[in-house]
Amino acid sequence: MYNCLTVYFQKANGKLIMETCEVLYRFFRTASEYIEGYRSDAPYPQSFAFAAASEQVARSSADLTGGGSSGEAVTLAAHPAGIGDERSGFFADEDSPADSSGASFRSMQEIYAAVAQCSACVLGQTRTHPVAGEGPEELSRLTNSVEVMVIGEGPGADEDRQGRPFVGRAGQLLDKMLEAIQLSRKTNCYITNVVKCRPPQNRDPAPEERNCCAAFLDAQIRLIRPKMILVMGRIAAQHLLQTSDGIGKLRGRFFDYQGIPLMPTYHPSALLRDESLKRPAWEDLKRFRARLHELQAQG
Repeated sequence: MYNCLTVYFQKANGKLIMETCEVLYRFFRTASEYIEGYRSDAPYPQSFAFAAASEQVARSSADLTGGGSSGEAVTLAAHPAGIGDERSGFFADEDSPADSSGASFRSMQEIYAAVAQCSACVLGQTRTHPVAGEGPEELSRLTNSVEVMVIGEGPGADEDRQGRPFVGRAGQLLDKMLEAIQLSRKTNCYITNVVKCRPPQNRDPAPEERNCCAAFLDAQIRLIRPKMILVMGRIAAQHLLQTSDGIGKLRGRFFDYQGIPLMPTYHPSALLRDESLKRPAWEDLKRFRARLHELQAQG
């Protein structure tokens, strides 16, 4: 009997939140064991959280609104109901009260706090520190002094230990690349990643993991409103541009991203592995700098 219920709940497409599934499952399993006269040694299923998470996160990107003046709120879904959220319950769907499925972010500090609490995917369970992003020390300056956002794919081991983006060897090279075109994370540049937690063994972040963080990244872009976006590497470029094209085809080209010029180039870690890529990467940076100067001249 309880095996049938397991299949039913696992196929519920996430419409029942984790706590409700667990309560009902335990009730019927206990009743079944009593009727059948023995206690089962089968483990309890672990899929409830992920079933609830998948649909809730899928709705989160549709909840993102905002833009315009710096005083406007950016809305994005919080971590899925039933995962690290004591407010979750039976009404965490269409009939939920206000703010039970989302939060309005008016500052980067609020986004950082939400990232720190997020457990929407497995990366939140294996990380040491979340890595939301980094820019000028005074976060209040982000909406009026940051001209460029740099977006990579995800934190590595060094970033996971320190809670800061691009601080390892690749990060040191990135700082030099940015300095060559008059950019710095301390003054006029903000650095972040598509995913905010380190994928184990430095593997590529999975599509579902990228989607879980998509609303955070969109909110950062909407709050900062950079003049341009520089994308580092294949994974980040494919995610933002929604394409399967490789970085060799995408690099050095400008794309329109929500009205913002966006250019992909090689990830610094690729340059460390293959020095022959440094020359084309430098050509990309020069083109990026030229376009930025044009936009700066326009005010």
